Amino acid sequence: MSRGPLLGALSAAHQLLLNLVESQPAEVVARQYHPRLASLGWYLGRSLYEELYWLREQLLGDVDLSERVRLFFEPEALSLGEQCARLPPKEHLLNWAREILDEHLWRLANPGQLPASPWLRDDRLLWFLLQEHARHYESMLQVLAQRRLLESGSGYLVRKRLQAQPPRNHSLVVEQGHYRVGSRYEPQAYDNELPPQILKLSRFRLAAQPVGNGEYLAFMTAGGYAQPEFWSPDGWAWRQDSGVTHPDHWRQDDQGHWYGLGLHGPCDLLASEPVMGISQYEAQACANWVASLGGELAGAVLQHEYQWEVAVRLGLLQDYGRVWEWCGDPFHPYTDFVPWPAETVSVPYFDQDLPTRRGGSLHTQASLRRPSYRAWGRREDRHGFTGMRLVFPPGD
Repeated sequence: MSRGPLLGALSAAHQLLLNLVESQPAEVVARQYHPRLASLGWYLGRSLYEELYWLREQLLGDVDLSERVRLFFEPEALSLGEQCARLPPKEHLLNWAREILDEHLWRLANPGQLPASPWLRDDRLLWFLLQEHARHYESMLQVLAQRRLLESGSGYLVRKRLQAQPPRNHSLVVEQGHYRVGSRYEPQAYDNELPPQILKLSRFRLAAQPVGNGEYLAFMTAGGYAQPEFWSPDGWAWRQDSGVTHPDHWRQDDQGHWYGLGLHGPCDLLASEPVMGISQYEAQACANWVASLGGELAGAVLQHEYQWEVAVRLGLLQDYGRVWEWCGDPFHPYTDFVPWPAETVSVPYFDQDLPTRRGGSLHTQASLRRPSYRAWGRREDRHGFTGMRLVFPPGD
């Protein structure tokens, strides 16, 4: 993408953030609806702070504005709740954001307004900022989804009842061979996508579709949440402590039938649609239950992120991007990893045993939809529009 369209995409990303905050009441903008999520106002402010930090502080040496707000957006300063509570009111935040973001676009569009820097080569820093905004925007939609869960009332009646379905055995075969994962140094690549790796993978079968609502209901009706043998020790301790018995956004009507609560309200759950709103603990337990059924389902486990990426690159895996998909491997650096533009982007998350997620959701922006993009989450996270996909032994 050339500089002109890229600046247009950055302007559009700014507008998405501003419009979303502008569309919500002031009390909604200021409130935290989930302990692992900030407020809408915080995500707008964090996007603004990142531009201030990189364009003003790092490139121009002007620390005035970024220093004033650092306390609200750097994790070591205050707790997330304290940062959200100290933010200015909605209108003040919006006016401040519009003024600064407009000036940043002007500087980026006019040669000479920013000094020459390796960070600007191939517009890599612009791509970085665009994608950071996209990540914050999806987090803001997660906030609104959590608001819906907290504030929804009863009264919805399911029209078409969700029926439990046996796990599907439709899988795609990837033969043993050497394959590439990671980016070929495209300017939009995050540091954790680099450098590209050549790997030898054994033959495997990857499920053609993510686990659907009907299949997940079969796990639930089989008593999957009550049987510790399907859970890891940490997962079982979490399940007992949390009391979780169903996906995050599932609810039951007066007849006991399951429905979903989305951003736009309640809706029937379709059996074939991917389940979402589950933790990695739940995904692993469901995979273990599927494996226990035996036959061609024996040996089922959560996919490894390399298996997912290779299947996408081969053109075999096309049914993805509706929900994020938990993987079984931890978020880790590739061989010869080099942090960019700073160690704070990826390095802090490599040693925390955080599982990876792949694929994107219906709410993921186009700038993040590529085979090499890697996300992570905490094993107990259920708010991130995330489901699961299974991989099976190679078979005959």
